[in-house]
Amino acid sequence: MCGRFIQKSERKIITEEFYVQDFFNEVIISYNVAPGQNAGIILNDGKNRYVQYKWGLVPSWAKDPQIGYKMINARAETVPEKPSFKSAFKSRRCLIPADGFYEWKKGGKFKVPYFIFHRSERPLSLAGLWETWKDKDEKPLHTFTIITTEANELLQELHDRMPVIIPPEKREFWLEPATADSDEIVDLLKPYDESGLDFHEVSRIVNSPQNNTPECIAPVFH
Repeated sequence: MCGRFIQKSERKIITEEFYVQDFFNEVIISYNVAPGQNAGIILNDGKNRYVQYKWGLVPSWAKDPQIGYKMINARAETVPEKPSFKSAFKSRRCLIPADGFYEWKKGGKFKVPYFIFHRSERPLSLAGLWETWKDKDEKPLHTFTIITTEANELLQELHDRMPVIIPPEKREFWLEPATADSDEIVDLLKPYDESGLDFHEVSRIVNSPQNNTPECIAPVFH
């Protein structure tokens, strides 16, 4: 799964990496983005736009927005057909710029947190979906989910799942709504090449979303 990630790239980097033409919100800097919090995502409605949406997808037909806490991830194996995600997969795909993400390895008395990142230290583009839900007063709630797939060989020792990472050369293709019925979109829902990734152990301070400083990603040495 993907239950925490970080966003530390500033606006200039986001613009260059993702060809963002409009920023609807200020760029979020967070070393510990958790479910239920706002995060920066990129969607395309004719232009690449950076917006802040809440993590935890709430389908437009949902009766209770609390369902979002159960839908922080969507499985790649079922996302094209599952009712909760099918419509968004066709026309509301997004990218979540992430400078890395956390995973917890089982073993011993405590689960041990690790920080996974790109060797180049450039932001990763996590594959996501977004939705707009409205309450009885028509007030909109904008939300997103992160698509996950099987872990690649590098990360299997940490967890059996990982977020889908869209390669830079496929970002525009992923965001383009007109490509919804293309088999190539489904082909992107696969483990990312492990040669571009690395990880290291981090402090258990990351276990609490209230801890949100660069110390969260600092390596722990034994």
